[in-house]
Parts: sequence; C-alpha cells; structure tokens
Amino acid sequence: MAAIVRIGQGYDLHRLEVGGPLILCGVSIDFDRHLAGHSDADVVLHAVIDALLGAAGLEDIGSQFPDTDPAYKGIASTELLSRTREKIEKSGYLPANVDLTIITDQPKLGPYKPLMRKRLAELLNLEAEAVGVKAKTNEGLGETGTGKAIICQAVVSLKKKA
Repeated sequence: MAAIVRIGQGYDLHRLEVGGPLILCGVSIDFDRHLAGHSDADVVLHAVIDALLGAAGLEDIGSQFPDTDPAYKGIASTELLSRTREKIEKSGYLPANVDLTIITDQPKLGPYKPLMRKRLAELLNLEAEAVGVKAKTNEGLGETGTGKAIICQAVVSLKKKA
C-alpha cells in the first residue's frame, strides 16, 4: 500500500558570477551578480525539485534534466519545476507543503521573501500558507558568507491524490 504522505529533502548550491539577473524561486532579485549553471541556475527551485523527486521516489534532478543535454541550456527552472510537478502527479501524488532555507549573506532577501513565497505557491498550486521561506546568513563564513555562492535546503511533503 502506498504511503498517504511522503517527505523529501533537497539541497543545491550554485556559484555567483558578475552580471545579472539573479533568479531565486522564479523571482528576479535586484543584485549585481547571477547564479552560474546550465539552466537559469535557480538554486531554490533546484532544491525544491530534488525534494519533490525524492519524496516521489524518482531519480534526482541531474538524472531527470542532465546538464549534458543541450535541451536544458538556459532553460527557466520554473519550466523544470512544471515538468517535475507533472511527474509527481503521474506517480499519484500532489505537493502538500514546502519549507525552504536560503543561505546567503548577500543579497539581503528579507524584502523578497513574500514574493518568493507567493510565486512558489503559484507554481505548485498551493496556498501561500503551505510555503515557508527563510533566509539565513553564514555570518561571513564559507562560500555563502563571502559572496561566492548561494545554498538552498528544501523539505517538501506530498499527499496522495484523491
């Protein structure tokens, strides 16, 4: 018998490079650097995608959308999330909630958290109350503390489709 609720966790890190735009959670952030990657490198959505895939018992983001495939070069992570949601639904589940921790000393994300929460809720067809977005610093330590990278950790739950 399949579980009624399933939990998944995701993690991602991308380097920051000079130039914009910086995209987090599908939202454009006013900042002088962007995340480097094969796609738009939205570290938040990548962590959410991995958490969703893990909860559904599917292979990770790198297996689903390999960075060696030119079809994904420059693709918006919102599109990758949409495709992931379709895979989750085909497996018999729907997202129930998401909780995020974004780790970066710069940029300051406080003003963007409500917008990121709203956007992720829209992308996953959830109420905003089912999405938690936290922004933490690394107190000047490590890659995120020195402005070289941004990390995101995500936890999701899936519920069985009715």
